[in-house]
Amino acid sequence: MTTNLVLQGPQADQATLERLAQLAKPQRLTALGARCLRAEGVDYSATLKQEIDAAAFKAGVDVTFIAAGRTLADFRLVAMDMDSTLITIECIDEIADMQGLKPQVAAITEAAMRGELDFSESLMRRVALLEGLDASALQRVYDERLRISMGGEAMLQAVQAAGLKTVLVSGGFTFFTDRLKPRLGLDHTHANVLEVIDGKLSGRVLGGIVDAEEKRRTVQRVCAELGIDPSQAIVMGDGANDLKMMGIAGLSVAFRAKPVVREQANVALNFSGLDGLLNILA
Repeated sequence: MTTNLVLQGPQADQATLERLAQLAKPQRLTALGARCLRAEGVDYSATLKQEIDAAAFKAGVDVTFIAAGRTLADFRLVAMDMDSTLITIECIDEIADMQGLKPQVAAITEAAMRGELDFSESLMRRVALLEGLDASALQRVYDERLRISMGGEAMLQAVQAAGLKTVLVSGGFTFFTDRLKPRLGLDHTHANVLEVIDGKLSGRVLGGIVDAEEKRRTVQRVCAELGIDPSQAIVMGDGANDLKMMGIAGLSVAFRAKPVVREQANVALNFSGLDGLLNILA
């Protein structure tokens, strides 16, 4: 199987990209823009990947080995995590900031994303700390702090134009996914429901928790509804609770991800925006 190597970085110049590409002894080089280069006809090996990964990381360049000829047309669905993937924040940490509890909650979030804590248990612990907070804090977080990750809108516009469906599946909250769905033209969303009583957060989640298993089931369910195989899905995430849904995908993308996720994903975007996916599948 012929393998290509895609090198890209928001600060990278062609000289740096070409220097890195030559480590793979490619048959051809094709520029995909000022900040992206495709090295074609590469003999892939784990040793080569390790060598190029190390050199590229120091240069602020993302490295992707991918089978030649793979394009967006090979896929029918893009599934995304929300917090720290499609958006730049962890919503629960910012909500907690309204309670003066961001450091405590953020520490639990970080440990859960590294895979050190059970996600469901950690979510219940974090949500419990929000008890009594006025529900208007959620709108403040959405208005004042929620931002789409670099390249997110460009990536979505391109995949939607190519006819792919989209699903946002989040261990976060429906308050935010419900607003992002029309804003970004998403086809499906699934997240946790925060209980609100008399205008205040109760400190509880209604219904089942969207954990790693539920994320995987959601991707499988949407694929079944579309009549496609999960191998036709691209799945993007950053935390340990994304690994199960990423594991069934035809292409898994780790975005600004924890080490445990980067190591297992097909693609790691450490420096490029989410639209770096478009260069990989060009």
